[in-house]
Amino acid sequence: MRNVALDLSARKISYCEVVDGRVVMRRTVSSLGSLEDLLGPGKPPARVALEACREAWAVHARLTKWSNEVVLVDTTRVRQLGIGQHGRKTDRIDAEVLALALERGAIPAAHMLSPHRQQLRFEVSVRRALIETRAQYVTTARGLVRAMGEVLPACECDTFVRHARRASLEQTTRARIEPLLVVLEQVQHQLVVLERRIEELCAQEPAIARLTTVPGIGLIVAAAFVSVIDDAHRFRSAHRVGAYLGLVPSEKSSGDKRRIGSITKQGNSYLRTLLVQAAWVILGPAGRGDPLSRWGHAVARRRTKKIAAIAVARRLAGILWAIWRDGTVYDPAWVAQTSARGLQRQAQSTEFQAAAMMRAAQKVHRRLARRRSATKGQPK
Repeated sequence: MRNVALDLSARKISYCEVVDGRVVMRRTVSSLGSLEDLLGPGKPPARVALEACREAWAVHARLTKWSNEVVLVDTTRVRQLGIGQHGRKTDRIDAEVLALALERGAIPAAHMLSPHRQQLRFEVSVRRALIETRAQYVTTARGLVRAMGEVLPACECDTFVRHARRASLEQTTRARIEPLLVVLEQVQHQLVVLERRIEELCAQEPAIARLTTVPGIGLIVAAAFVSVIDDAHRFRSAHRVGAYLGLVPSEKSSGDKRRIGSITKQGNSYLRTLLVQAAWVILGPAGRGDPLSRWGHAVARRRTKKIAAIAVARRLAGILWAIWRDGTVYDPAWVAQTSARGLQRQAQSTEFQAAAMMRAAQKVHRRLARRRSATKGQPK
């Protein structure tokens, strides 16, 4: 089988094919369709290496349809192949290095998400953009009102437009923030529509319902976790999950000296942020009485609350992974006695699991109902 590598960028694709350690074909094109005469239907199939970048999923799907074998390269480990060595890094050189590594079997492969998990990841990403847009507009509106010497009442972002419209503001101030409120209405409506779509996708994922039985874990966090991990069985331990998400401490050790630093922050930054936010919820009043919360507060007393939140997030990732792997639900009594790894030995009754999942479903439905009621009566 031929050994080919593609280096993908926003405006061009660099093609490189090697045989016995020598480059036999190069080409630079503007689109994947321009390579159909080399990799398309009817051509000898090839093993194609490409970095796991933003375009990788679409390129993977098309090359696979053309009967090629696609190998995704882990972008965090490409330097070990020689990419960027001696300060020389171009699309042409990168494609050659990848092709040679593919031929000698030295590619550090990345995991390819299943199509359904790709769709879930896309929807969660769009929701993130809408949430960030809403937060920016709300902050801007509050700042403008304060600059005019007035104050808007404190409220949730979901109900901000309603409270802003009812607030007692000067006519000039109201006119100044009205364009922002109009856009926020549309953003809020699109959030409701999108979350309904995410809810439908999550209904096809039995694991998500189980993950929402964990305190601090709602539908979005569970969906993001599933869309990133994809397959619980590709990890051998909870520690590997934490490392994959960048929640383990960095380490620089040499000889007898061991230096432990801050977390590595590798992997999906959005999921890591969501898990840390969930950890803060667990450490707050909502998690009072839960053994995971008590454990986190014990860490906070020894270190700091910020370090405790990271520690809880790391343990939370392991617990979510174990629940998914074993098809169980969250059991506070068991967590109080054992680590996430011990969940594998847990035997839960059908009644216990059903009751836990019912409580989780009610929690999700209450949250969605609050969001939908916040947009009721707003223009679509």
